[in-house]
Amino acid sequence: MSLLDRSFFDRPVLDVAPDLLGRVVVHDGPQGRVAVRLTEVEAYDGEQDPGSHAFRGRTRRNATMYGPPGLVYVYFTYGMHWCMNLVCRPEGVAGAVLLRAGEVVEGVDLATARRTRGEVPVRPRELARGPARLCVALGVVGALDGSDAVDPASPLRVQEGAPGAGAVRTGPRVGVAGAGAPTPWRYWLDGEPTVSAYRAAVPRRRRPAAPGRIDP
Repeated sequence: MSLLDRSFFDRPVLDVAPDLLGRVVVHDGPQGRVAVRLTEVEAYDGEQDPGSHAFRGRTRRNATMYGPPGLVYVYFTYGMHWCMNLVCRPEGVAGAVLLRAGEVVEGVDLATARRTRGEVPVRPRELARGPARLCVALGVVGALDGSDAVDPASPLRVQEGAPGAGAVRTGPRVGVAGAGAPTPWRYWLDGEPTVSAYRAAVPRRRRPAAPGRIDP
């Protein structure tokens, strides 16, 4: 399959996100190759999007989001998980699409070994069902942040693939709170068993103040 080119990503995130469904992410790592056909993604529209890492501007963490388009933005979350995004929009303008879920179409044994803990193998539909699981299945870690997914020499690439047979559905993004919560920028292929379950954001509760202490 041919690689997607940079012009594919040099577009608004709301155009790129649904167009990524059915495309194939390939990682050639030290242990071998794993490929995942995308079935679910979320769009994050940079500094104008309250749900985006770039909402408050450029930082060391989100610098990859500012391009050029086609780069891979990998970040660490909840102190335990890697998540993978594909950068969109012209260079210097932040935007990215989070890869939420997919079907492992190559390297199933390797992906299963990476995802299995204990003696019971993970079911095929669960291998890349969720953004953290997708990264584990593919072997994506922080060292791959800034990889160029449109470069044939890159270990992490995005191939054309084929759109899924199911209709494209939209809804609120998973775990996004505040002003960005209701935005229907999550896209998935209807009827795909690998699509993750929707979960609304859970507000963090503040611990009660200790006796004699006044919280700021």
